[in-house]
Amino acid sequence: MADRKTVVITGANRGIGLELARHYASEGCSVIGVCRQASDELHTIASRVIEGVDVTTESGIGTLTAGLEGQTIDLLINNAGLLQDEKLGSIDFDSIRIQMEINAYAPLRVAEALVPQIAPGGKIANITSRMGSIADNDSGGRYGYRASKAALNAFGKSLAMDLKSKGIAVAQLHPGYVQTRMVNFGGLITPEESAKGLAERIDALNLENTGSFWHSNGEELSW
Repeated sequence: MADRKTVVITGANRGIGLELARHYASEGCSVIGVCRQASDELHTIASRVIEGVDVTTESGIGTLTAGLEGQTIDLLINNAGLLQDEKLGSIDFDSIRIQMEINAYAPLRVAEALVPQIAPGGKIANITSRMGSIADNDSGGRYGYRASKAALNAFGKSLAMDLKSKGIAVAQLHPGYVQTRMVNFGGLITPEESAKGLAERIDALNLENTGSFWHSNGEELSW
Protein backbone atom coordinates (compact mmCIF):
# COMPACT_ATOMS: atom_id res chain seq x y z
CA MET A 1 0.00 0.00 0.00
CA ALA A 2 1.15 3.51 -0.82
CA ASP A 3 1.40 4.76 2.77
CA ARG A 4 3.26 1.74 4.11
CA LYS A 5 6.27 3.06 6.03
CA THR A 6 9.75 1.66 5.59
CA VAL A 7 11.81 1.03 8.73
CA VAL A 8 15.52 0.15 8.53
CA ILE A 9 17.01 -1.45 11.67
CA THR A 10 20.69 -2.28 12.20
CA GLY A 11 21.60 -5.16 14.50
CA ALA A 12 18.16 -6.60 13.79
CA ASN A 13 18.99 -10.29 14.09
CA ARG A 14 18.46 -10.62 17.86
CA GLY A 15 17.63 -8.88 21.14
CA ILE A 16 16.18 -5.38 21.04
CA GLY A 17 16.71 -5.06 17.29
CA LEU A 18 14.69 -8.20 16.61
CA GLU A 19 11.87 -7.06 18.91
CA LEU A 20 11.79 -3.65 17.21
CA ALA A 21 11.55 -5.47 13.87
CA ARG A 22 8.68 -7.56 15.22
CA HIS A 23 6.90 -4.46 16.57
CA TYR A 24 7.08 -2.46 13.35
CA ALA A 25 6.14 -5.48 11.23
CA SER A 26 3.05 -5.91 13.42
CA GLU A 27 2.22 -2.25 12.74
CA GLY A 28 2.16 -2.97 9.01
CA CYS A 29 5.52 -1.37 8.23
CA SER A 30 7.97 -2.69 5.67
CA VAL A 31 10.88 -3.72 7.88
CA ILE A 32 14.38 -4.02 6.44
CA GLY A 33 16.63 -5.84 8.88
CA VAL A 34 20.36 -5.15 8.62
CA CYS A 35 22.97 -7.40 10.27
CA ARG A 36 26.20 -9.30 9.85
CA GLN A 37 24.49 -12.68 10.05
CA ALA A 38 20.73 -13.10 9.90
CA SER A 39 18.69 -15.30 12.22
CA ASP A 40 15.84 -17.52 11.06
CA GLU A 41 13.49 -15.42 13.18
CA LEU A 42 14.51 -12.21 11.43
CA HIS A 43 13.87 -13.77 8.03
CA THR A 44 10.38 -14.67 9.25
CA ILE A 45 9.64 -11.16 10.55
CA ALA A 46 11.32 -8.74 8.15
CA SER A 47 10.09 -7.79 4.70
CA ARG A 48 13.71 -7.89 3.59
CA VAL A 49 17.06 -8.74 5.17
CA ILE A 50 20.41 -7.24 4.20
CA GLU A 51 23.11 -9.37 5.78
CA GLY A 52 26.88 -9.45 5.58
CA VAL A 53 26.95 -5.81 6.71
CA ASP A 54 29.78 -4.74 9.02
CA VAL A 55 28.72 -1.19 9.84
CA THR A 56 32.24 -0.30 11.03
CA THR A 57 33.76 -0.54 7.54
CA GLU A 58 33.47 1.35 4.27
CA SER A 59 32.80 -1.93 2.46
CA GLY A 60 30.01 -2.75 4.90
CA ILE A 61 28.40 0.63 4.33
CA GLY A 62 28.77 0.02 0.60
CA THR A 63 26.90 -3.28 0.94
CA LEU A 64 24.18 -1.49 2.90
CA THR A 65 23.72 1.38 0.44
CA ALA A 66 23.74 -1.02 -2.52
CA GLY A 67 21.02 -3.08 -0.84
CA LEU A 68 18.93 0.04 -0.22
CA GLU A 69 19.46 1.69 -3.60
CA GLY A 70 16.34 3.59 -4.65
CA GLN A 71 14.58 2.89 -1.33
CA THR A 72 12.92 5.75 0.53
CA ILE A 73 13.32 5.39 4.30
CA ASP A 74 10.84 6.69 6.87
CA LEU A 75 12.65 5.52 10.01
CA LEU A 76 16.27 4.53 10.56
CA ILE A 77 17.05 2.79 13.86
CA ASN A 78 20.77 2.56 14.66
CA ASN A 79 20.65 -0.34 17.09
CA ALA A 80 23.84 -2.39 16.54
CA GLY A 81 26.04 -2.18 19.64
CA LEU A 82 28.72 -3.79 21.79
CA LEU A 83 29.20 -3.82 25.58
CA GLN A 84 32.57 -4.73 27.08
CA ASP A 85 34.16 -3.97 30.43
CA GLU A 86 37.43 -2.32 31.38
CA LYS A 87 38.77 -1.71 34.86
CA LEU A 88 41.28 0.91 35.90
CA GLY A 89 44.72 -0.65 36.17
CA SER A 90 44.12 -3.16 33.38
CA ILE A 91 42.43 -1.12 30.67
CA ASP A 92 42.34 -2.75 27.24
CA PHE A 93 42.48 0.15 24.80
CA ASP A 94 41.68 -2.12 21.87
CA SER A 95 38.42 -2.89 23.66
CA ILE A 96 37.68 0.82 23.96
CA ARG A 97 38.53 1.36 20.30
CA ILE A 98 36.20 -1.34 18.98
CA GLN A 99 33.35 -0.07 21.15
CA MET A 100 33.90 3.42 19.75
CA GLU A 101 33.84 1.97 16.22
CA ILE A 102 30.61 0.02 16.74
CA ASN A 103 28.67 2.20 19.19
CA ALA A 104 29.59 5.69 17.98
CA TYR A 105 31.29 5.86 14.59
CA ALA A 106 29.11 3.21 12.91
CA PRO A 107 25.75 4.95 13.59
CA LEU A 108 27.23 8.17 12.20
CA ARG A 109 28.52 6.32 9.13
CA VAL A 110 25.10 4.75 8.55
CA ALA A 111 23.22 8.00 9.08
CA GLU A 112 25.49 9.98 6.75
CA ALA A 113 25.18 7.31 4.05
CA LEU A 114 21.39 7.02 4.27
CA VAL A 115 20.28 10.62 4.95
CA PRO A 116 19.73 11.27 1.21
CA GLN A 117 17.13 8.48 1.24
CA ILE A 118 15.26 9.60 4.36
CA ALA A 119 12.08 11.43 3.45
CA PRO A 120 11.12 14.81 4.95
CA GLY A 121 9.16 13.90 8.07
CA GLY A 122 11.43 10.91 8.53
CA LYS A 123 13.22 10.00 11.74
CA ILE A 124 16.51 8.60 13.04
CA ALA A 125 16.55 6.79 16.39
CA ASN A 126 19.97 6.10 17.88
CA ILE A 127 19.82 3.35 20.51
CA THR A 128 22.22 4.68 23.12
CA SER A 129 22.46 4.15 26.89
CA ARG A 130 22.05 6.16 30.04
CA MET A 131 25.62 4.99 30.70
CA GLY A 132 26.53 7.61 28.12
CA SER A 133 25.29 10.28 30.52
CA ILE A 134 28.23 11.97 32.26
CA ALA A 135 25.93 13.48 34.89
CA ASP A 136 24.45 10.05 35.71
CA ASN A 137 27.78 8.27 36.21
CA ASP A 138 28.02 7.43 39.92
CA SER A 139 29.71 4.04 39.66
CA GLY A 140 32.68 4.48 37.30
CA GLY A 141 34.15 1.71 35.16
CA ARG A 142 32.94 0.63 31.71
CA TYR A 143 35.29 3.15 30.14
CA GLY A 144 34.76 2.14 26.53
CA TYR A 145 31.00 1.68 26.70
CA ARG A 146 30.40 4.94 28.56
CA ALA A 147 32.68 6.95 26.27
CA SER A 148 31.27 5.43 23.08
CA LYS A 149 27.67 6.10 24.09
CA ALA A 150 28.54 9.66 25.18
CA ALA A 151 30.11 10.14 21.74
CA LEU A 152 26.99 8.72 20.09
CA ASN A 153 24.88 11.20 22.06
CA ALA A 154 27.08 14.06 20.82
CA PHE A 155 26.89 12.81 17.23
CA GLY A 156 23.11 12.42 17.49
CA LYS A 157 22.64 15.94 18.82
CA SER A 158 24.67 17.37 15.92
CA LEU A 159 22.70 15.26 13.44
CA ALA A 160 19.49 16.62 14.92
CA MET A 161 20.64 20.21 14.41
CA ASP A 162 21.97 19.58 10.90
CA LEU A 163 18.90 17.67 9.71
CA LYS A 164 16.18 19.85 11.22
CA SER A 165 16.00 22.01 8.10
CA LYS A 166 15.48 18.85 6.04
CA GLY A 167 12.49 17.88 8.19
CA ILE A 168 14.26 14.89 9.75
CA ALA A 169 14.07 14.41 13.55
CA VAL A 170 16.69 12.56 15.59
CA ALA A 171 16.48 11.02 19.08
CA GLN A 172 18.94 9.32 21.42
CA LEU A 173 17.06 6.53 23.19
CA HIS A 174 18.04 4.42 26.20
CA PRO A 175 16.28 1.04 25.96
CA GLY A 176 16.36 0.30 29.70
CA TYR A 177 18.20 -2.56 31.38
CA VAL A 178 16.99 -5.26 29.02
CA GLN A 179 17.20 -9.04 29.34
CA THR A 180 19.42 -9.69 26.32
CA ARG A 181 22.57 -11.66 25.59
CA MET A 182 24.58 -8.43 25.92
CA VAL A 183 24.00 -8.49 29.71
CA ASN A 184 23.78 -12.30 30.03
CA PHE A 185 19.98 -11.97 30.24
CA GLY A 186 20.24 -10.30 33.64
CA GLY A 187 18.18 -7.19 32.86
CA LEU A 188 15.06 -5.81 34.52
CA ILE A 189 12.69 -5.67 31.54
CA THR A 190 12.03 -7.91 28.56
CA PRO A 191 13.02 -7.02 24.99
CA GLU A 192 9.31 -6.78 24.20
CA GLU A 193 8.74 -4.20 26.94
CA SER A 194 11.76 -2.23 25.80
CA ALA A 195 10.72 -2.26 22.14
CA LYS A 196 7.23 -1.04 23.07
CA GLY A 197 8.65 1.88 25.07
CA LEU A 198 11.18 2.75 22.37
CA ALA A 199 8.46 2.76 19.72
CA GLU A 200 6.36 5.11 21.87
CA ARG A 201 9.31 7.51 22.15
CA ILE A 202 9.91 7.33 18.39
CA ASP A 203 6.24 7.99 17.71
CA ALA A 204 6.43 11.11 19.91
CA LEU A 205 9.62 12.35 18.23
CA ASN A 206 9.19 15.50 16.15
CA LEU A 207 11.08 18.62 15.08
CA GLU A 208 10.17 20.33 18.36
CA ASN A 209 11.93 17.77 20.57
CA THR A 210 14.57 16.60 18.08
CA GLY A 211 17.99 16.00 19.60
CA SER A 212 16.64 14.88 22.97
CA PHE A 213 17.92 12.00 25.12
CA TRP A 214 15.13 9.77 26.44
CA HIS A 215 14.67 6.62 28.50
CA SER A 216 12.27 4.16 26.89
CA ASN A 217 9.93 4.75 29.87
CA GLY A 218 9.49 8.40 28.87
CA GLU A 219 11.98 10.00 31.28
CA GLU A 220 14.18 12.68 29.74
CA LEU A 221 17.78 11.92 30.63
CA SER A 222 20.58 14.34 31.49
CA TRP A 223 23.71 14.59 29.38
